[in-house]
Amino acid sequence: MDKSNRKQDALNYHSKGRPGKIQVIPTKPTNSQRDLTMAYSPGVAEPCLRIAENVDDVYKYTAKGNLVAVISNGTAVLGLGNIGPEASKPVMEGKGLLFKIYADIDVFDLELNAKSVDEFVTIVKALEPTFGGINLEDISAPTCFEIERRLKAEMKIPVMHDDQHGTAIISGAALLNACEIQGKKLDKIKMVINGAGAAAVSCSKIYLSLGVKKENLVMFDINGLITPNRTDLDEMRLQFATERKGIDTLADAMKDADVFIGLSAGNVVTPDMLRAMAKNPIVFAMANPEPEIAYDLAITSRKDIIIATGRSDFPNQVNNVLGFPYIFRGALDVRASAINEEMKLAAVYAIAGIAKKPVPEAVNLAYNAKNLKFGREYIIPKPMDQRLITEVSSAVAKAAIASGVARKVITDWDAYTEELRSKVGDDDKLLRNITNIAKSNPKRVVFADADNYKILRAAQIVKDEGIATPILLGDKQKIKQIIKETELEIGDVEIIDPHLGTKRSEEYAQYYFKKRQRRGITLFEARQVMTDHNYYGACMVQFGEADALISGLSKNYATTVKPALQIIGTEKGVRRVAGMYMMITQKGPVFFGDTTVNVNPTVEELVDITVLIERSVKQFNINPRVAILSYSNFGSNEGPIPEKTREAVQLLHDKYPDMIVDGDMQANFALNASLLADNFPFSTLKGRAANTLIFPNLESGNIAYKLLQEIGSAEAVGPILLGLKKPVHVLQLDSSVREIVNMVTIAVVDAQAKADK
Repeated sequence: MDKSNRKQDALNYHSKGRPGKIQVIPTKPTNSQRDLTMAYSPGVAEPCLRIAENVDDVYKYTAKGNLVAVISNGTAVLGLGNIGPEASKPVMEGKGLLFKIYADIDVFDLELNAKSVDEFVTIVKALEPTFGGINLEDISAPTCFEIERRLKAEMKIPVMHDDQHGTAIISGAALLNACEIQGKKLDKIKMVINGAGAAAVSCSKIYLSLGVKKENLVMFDINGLITPNRTDLDEMRLQFATERKGIDTLADAMKDADVFIGLSAGNVVTPDMLRAMAKNPIVFAMANPEPEIAYDLAITSRKDIIIATGRSDFPNQVNNVLGFPYIFRGALDVRASAINEEMKLAAVYAIAGIAKKPVPEAVNLAYNAKNLKFGREYIIPKPMDQRLITEVSSAVAKAAIASGVARKVITDWDAYTEELRSKVGDDDKLLRNITNIAKSNPKRVVFADADNYKILRAAQIVKDEGIATPILLGDKQKIKQIIKETELEIGDVEIIDPHLGTKRSEEYAQYYFKKRQRRGITLFEARQVMTDHNYYGACMVQFGEADALISGLSKNYATTVKPALQIIGTEKGVRRVAGMYMMITQKGPVFFGDTTVNVNPTVEELVDITVLIERSVKQFNINPRVAILSYSNFGSNEGPIPEKTREAVQLLHDKYPDMIVDGDMQANFALNASLLADNFPFSTLKGRAANTLIFPNLESGNIAYKLLQEIGSAEAVGPILLGLKKPVHVLQLDSSVREIVNMVTIAVVDAQAKADK
């Protein structure tokens, strides 16, 4: 992997378009002069006066109740150290992004030029009227302990230093479950902690709260074992000093230990240290990016081990995103004055409890797992588990109420659960899930237009990210020249130039000739055709030399689809292929079809297209609610299109009674559940918005997706070609690198599904 290129990717991600990762978006109408007078002067005076009379009304009339400050002074940024407040801003913006996408919490990130405790505390205290909560981040120890202690004591809104408590809460949940699986009691286990920073101290405290005995815990920092005789320690670390004899080194401490907690540096634990531990050991190697001992090395050293790391590419990832969004969500929703120990412990037990329950199929699909279940490789939930927001936030809110720090009491917990479910949109979760599925079983993807920088850049990305193994078709010298000039480092990738002929060219030509000899193709022409990248690539997929084909960047759609149809053909029972776009919107994904293939389908063809697209949507673990669109609503207008769509719906109802489909229907009624229910309560969509739209002809579908893409700020993923025996996907002309990567990801998941069949 080319490190310099990846660095440039990160710089481009943050700098292209609008710099940074976040923006402020109005939540009220601002289109008219009246709107503006309501938003500012003179309309704003009314809520100001109400708040002046009753300060708690600030939660009613402003965004304070859903606004968290992510605050740092840049003294301990990730693994980068003391790089200053300005340099910490990309991290704080990223933290704000996670708050938003996981719990719908708005964030202002604040980077303070304040290193002393007094200065930092004074500034943050003055911000209390603005924010509903304070998330402290990346502040060096030991000042972070005193800053948090004072702010919690002096402010009446929840304050939490996530570097301390986030890891503690998640690893605490993991410890509870690991001990249960390994048959260990918390008050009996011998624990070794390597690392004595803010996270280690907070972890140790929460472990003691869970039942670990202080006398059974030993802690090491960079200078060795923490003992009462050390003169270089602050009070926070001294409270974990041990007087146990016979321990000088980490290896000494590991002998007969039940649990190792690593919050230090990579590769400091050896297989011999693991083998010296007690039966059924528990190892949390949480250093990033390199754990204290590599996951693969650990599980080969001890068959009876449970190991967790901070990495997403191994089981049992200790990831703070399992905690902080939902802890603050619960705290904000009851207007808590603090995040106390009871609330943190409630989060621990809630997270631990989720892992013991049956895993939703959506989570299994997101991680391409057959059946995740409570055990050594699944001791804490996955970050994509949507139960986290409902169960953790509710547990935290209940604990806040029970412990007396809540200023708002929730009485209808079922309604609150539904409210939590609606907090987080599905605008990009689907793409994240699909990417996870692709990474779990990468496939070989052949690129037909490889003598192009965008294709080569996308090929490098999917290779680096573990999404696919690229195969490049094109002029070898030209490809190598582009790679050299643009400093791409794709590594060992197969490059094939069909124009020069290959050992498979004749075999492919003979195959094509036999298929098309009675359609006017001679053997000479078949051999010539095999110099075309699309025909050669389709043959590679047909013969199992590749799992999927990506093409179309520089050629029109029909030119790319034709070779696939002639070489590969359609699936059994499929009479025609169709094109579908996945539109990623703020309200979730909406599937459009047919947008690229069938110009003016007949009634029967419209039925076939609907069946094909409905089946494809299900592969993304989404229940399709299909609307067949028209300029009419259930017979309100006559004409060829309304009549065709009504007949198609009737046939679908007759042949596929379990399919949720209706029409003819105008687009606004299809997408607005309330409008549909108020006007057409008989609709088989049953008062829910459609998520799959079937257009009556290519013209309307093509116009619709392009309008939504450009005006509606939706991301278009596609076109996804449906109905072929094997995966072939066609890019839009001049697609961006991101769009190419998205299509490769779809192609890999498509190949996985077809391989399973």
